[in-house]
Amino acid sequence: MIRLLHLDASARPGRRGVDPHGSYSRALSHRFVSRWRATRPDDPVRYRDLGAAPPRLVDHDWIRAEFTPHDRRDAQMHARLAESNALVDELIDSDLLVIGAPLYNFGMPAPLKAWVDSIVRIGRTVVFDPSRGDDPYVPLLIDRPRRVVVLSSRGGHGMDAGGPLAHMNHLEPHLRTALGFIGIHDVRCVAVENEEFGGERLAASVAAANAGVDALVDTLLSEAATSPVPVAA
Repeated sequence: MIRLLHLDASARPGRRGVDPHGSYSRALSHRFVSRWRATRPDDPVRYRDLGAAPPRLVDHDWIRAEFTPHDRRDAQMHARLAESNALVDELIDSDLLVIGAPLYNFGMPAPLKAWVDSIVRIGRTVVFDPSRGDDPYVPLLIDRPRRVVVLSSRGGHGMDAGGPLAHMNHLEPHLRTALGFIGIHDVRCVAVENEEFGGERLAASVAAANAGVDALVDTLLSEAATSPVPVAA
């Protein structure tokens, strides 16, 4: 069994092709999960719509609670960290993380950034060990293989790795850095581009992204069949 955690971060509530003004990234993530479940219907999927219900932003109360030793936290501190703990638990429990996220102003949507800030946690997903000198951070999510699929949409074009405008795309690199920091390094990406151009250029990009999602599902299903991901105890 492979446990999926499906996150959508677009501010658009619907899926492109189904709902008026719907989201391309939501359409891609829904396509991925639907195709996965068509082959593996028994794999559990936990869904969280970050765009519709963003995690609370890190604030002074969160920081005060997070950096107070666990045995000295009062009830208010535990309550302030409850949402973050739930997000961490969901991630730890997952084997395959599917993220639908558009590129907003060169980076990730604010709700997804709030999620990242909630799951990069000292003592929960990473350890700070000053005795290690210049490399004091020890990732904790290395107990078993975890894979990440980032399904995005962009107004411009040429922003894939190696593209002429890749330097303007900080969404995927940010996620790779943050997730790698806690021990998740296998990140696969597919994106729709040319939203602002529309017409044939957009249609061709959507078709290519849909094909890319289908191929990625097939690849990951094949990998799962030959090297199943162990389920956490």
